[in-house]
Amino acid sequence: MDRNVAIVGAGVSGLTCSVVFAERGYRTAIFAKETGQQTTSAAAAAIWFPYHVAPAEEVIPLALRTFDVLADLARVPGTGVAMIELRQFSRTGEIQIPDWAIPLGAKLLSSVATGLWPVRDRPQRGGYSFKAGFALRVPLMDTTIYLDYLYARFHKAGGEIHANVRFEKLEHVDRKFDLVINCAGIGARELVQDVDLEPHRGQVAIVPRINRLSCAIVCDDAPLMYAIPRTTDCVFGGTNARSENLAADPATTARIVAECSRVLNIDKPNVFAERVGLRPFRKSGVRLEREQLSDGRTVIHNYGHGGAGFTLSWGCAEALCGVGLSSA
Repeated sequence: MDRNVAIVGAGVSGLTCSVVFAERGYRTAIFAKETGQQTTSAAAAAIWFPYHVAPAEEVIPLALRTFDVLADLARVPGTGVAMIELRQFSRTGEIQIPDWAIPLGAKLLSSVATGLWPVRDRPQRGGYSFKAGFALRVPLMDTTIYLDYLYARFHKAGGEIHANVRFEKLEHVDRKFDLVINCAGIGARELVQDVDLEPHRGQVAIVPRINRLSCAIVCDDAPLMYAIPRTTDCVFGGTNARSENLAADPATTARIVAECSRVLNIDKPNVFAERVGLRPFRKSGVRLEREQLSDGRTVIHNYGHGGAGFTLSWGCAEALCGVGLSSA
């Protein structure tokens, strides 16, 4: 059995894989250019929902397994995970509850005036209102707490983290590692020359917590908007366009804050911070695949999660560690 495991990438996928492998007795080390709050994962709203990822028949079982793990963590103080009501809206008309959401208790919201909105019972500024929506209780990960929780859990299991490390190719990982796990996110585009991988840029604004906002609000219709309340602040978003520009755009922040404020019917809040991350969207779907490197070692790829890195994290990690691919 492979005993020395190198995990490339320290976002939520790499961190979760590292925890799973280390806690199952593997000698595990993470190698990454960015760690902690510098990663793409730290810029995520990090609410559980299979967003902008495919193919459904493969990712939904992984997402549901992750849901179960996160729901358990929500009962443990200090993890940064909490269960929250997600309200998914449409501006354009009817909305359909996904089949996978029905067993989780998803319910259509009956009326814009009486059921759709937790903050006010009148139309948003600007004259429009949501036409339909459904509600579902899901895990929410406060990235300012949850990523540190994963790091601490990994260290407790004996894992090592090597920051400021960038590999030109996976064969450059120290030969003492028998097994390499590629969780490089958008970095896998160059690392393994994957032309199917695209950077889909997401920008968010971090604003003060809105006391009356007790649920997460999401609308995928253009313009994409979401308001996600966290422990001490709130995430306003967002964008989803093909781009690798990591610089925050003030005009985009202004648009995001204006749209969220209009939807919430509040005065525009101050902006604590702006964050930008590149969602690793893969046109051919999530890559969970085992192969051999040119030097004969085993590599397992775990990337291409699009906007669902947190949503798939535990399901993918467990699939790689002895449940499926790692024993293939």
